[in-house]
Amino acid sequence: MLSMEWIPLLEHDDETTRLSALAELVRKEGDSFRTRGFAEDVNNHVHTKYSFSPYSPAAVAYHARKNGLRVVGSVDHDSLAAAGEMKQAAEIVGIGSTVGVEIRVSFEDTPFKSRRLNNPDTRGNAYIVFHGVPRPSWNEIQTWLRPVHQAREKRNRRMVEGINRELGSFLGAFDYDTDIVPLSWSARGGSVTERHLLYAVSLRILTLETEPVRLLSLVERIVNNSLELSIQEKLLDTRNPHRSYDLLGVLKAEFLSRVFIQPDSVECPPVQEATALALKTGSIPAYAYLGDVTSSPTGDKKAQQFEDAYLEELFQHLPELGFQAVTYMPPRNRLEQLKRVQSLATRWGLLEISGVDINSSRQSFSCPEILRPEFRHLIDTTWSLVGHEELSKENPYRGIFGSESPFSSSSLQERIAQYARIGKTTTPSGFYGS
Repeated sequence: MLSMEWIPLLEHDDETTRLSALAELVRKEGDSFRTRGFAEDVNNHVHTKYSFSPYSPAAVAYHARKNGLRVVGSVDHDSLAAAGEMKQAAEIVGIGSTVGVEIRVSFEDTPFKSRRLNNPDTRGNAYIVFHGVPRPSWNEIQTWLRPVHQAREKRNRRMVEGINRELGSFLGAFDYDTDIVPLSWSARGGSVTERHLLYAVSLRILTLETEPVRLLSLVERIVNNSLELSIQEKLLDTRNPHRSYDLLGVLKAEFLSRVFIQPDSVECPPVQEATALALKTGSIPAYAYLGDVTSSPTGDKKAQQFEDAYLEELFQHLPELGFQAVTYMPPRNRLEQLKRVQSLATRWGLLEISGVDINSSRQSFSCPEILRPEFRHLIDTTWSLVGHEELSKENPYRGIFGSESPFSSSSLQERIAQYARIGKTTTPSGFYGS
């Protein structure tokens, strides 16, 4: 009864209703919620409905706490609109939180302008993250992102035209305003991503073809390829609650390239402009390492080569381009890949940040890999981001790298320890030590 009554309200259209429902869930579950076991697990890179995700920020906080996380962070594509709710929701459930934004930037005026960085769909563009965005800087960054949204909308509309050319005979025509936009929270400051376009296609397929074998045949005709047995089993299972997201993953890996249009210089601003904004606002600009992919844990990437062939050259240039950190996902790469990243981060004085991008109902909020000896230092780094945002909530220059940091004379490792201590001690009382 508790779940049926309150949990759906975590996805309500109104933020106040979502947060009230979350507070009521915590109140009704009482001691069983407060004393629920914690792991040491943390995740800095959960997407919300403000980009693409099944979850509102309130739901992210709830599921993170139910999964034992001590810290959760929202990182949406081209949007910081989740930040305020994320902070309030984490406080309600009694865990630490961080907020950030993920954007695509151009490396045109760099030695990497023609190389494939960490973006499967293009060369010379890369995903980067602003981590630990201070509260006073939220509006400035959202304002900076408005032209990005406008450019992205124009490109999205053109890609929908491509989808109609490719799939109109199979599925009928899609309308951007009626079929795509309602799947997003763009009217509230969120973004519309390629995943929204593919999700609309997934839903249309599942609506038009309900018989499993014929559905599988239709999908294989659309992607012009035979699917792996594990994917076939997921799509054939009508009781699979993640079916629409599994199908989206197939389309992203096997179909998107046929309609993908390269973003322009407005949608992908120069990397130097982006990192300068991050530094100006007290945020921490992080390069998002992807590394060569042999098999994708999320099923939405083909085997492909990315930065590994020129990683040392890339890391040498990251500080020159304004980066203060590198972020990576322990479950996504081989251990030898990440040990190399760690070594280069140490050599060039870059903060290491971890997180697993959650944008599907199938994915787990937890990241047990972070408890391995090779990655446990990333737990303190996460807590240091919590402390960074705490000290920066009134003054954006009091963060880890800030000019007014009380620990500016300390080494990076010492600063991480100091900010981690602050992050832990400012988490709502009674929870961290549970």
